[in-house]
Amino acid sequence: MARNNDRRDDEYDDNVIDISRVSKVTKGGRNLRFRVLVAAGNYEGKVGVGSGNTGEIPQAIGQAVRDAKKHIIEVPIMNGTIPHEVVGKFKAGEVVLKPAHRGTGVIAGDVVGTICRLAGLDNILTKSLGTNNPMTLAKAVIEGFSRLKTPESVAEMRGKDVQEVEEAFQG
Repeated sequence: MARNNDRRDDEYDDNVIDISRVSKVTKGGRNLRFRVLVAAGNYEGKVGVGSGNTGEIPQAIGQAVRDAKKHIIEVPIMNGTIPHEVVGKFKAGEVVLKPAHRGTGVIAGDVVGTICRLAGLDNILTKSLGTNNPMTLAKAVIEGFSRLKTPESVAEMRGKDVQEVEEAFQG
């Protein structure tokens, strides 16, 4: 049965963050492969990170894109930035994500900045601590994004009015 190719099968844009050559030493010599790290997002609050590992770069990129789309998370965005400060940790990587005022831009390194832009954040301050490994940083950012809370969820959790909580978020 033929696939319907006239509709676009996804709304996510993807970006290659890192391509690294990895090898395994065997009795027959070195076995070279490529590990690719890809971020996928729709610029409207959904972003994911995935990796692929095969003998050729195009196949590894395809594998990484599929993996990134499987691991999409929702990022709450308020006025082009995140609702509150959060620290994402993964292994030795630690990323501090802070909301920023309108006009600040994305103040971040290469890996963190790519993920933030794909998520749709226009203004954010970040600082990466611990390691500069792209895979670890990417997973730390995703972990930080997954810990963000919306004013609605905080209001429900505390049994307060959404207006009260939003005023506290702004202040």
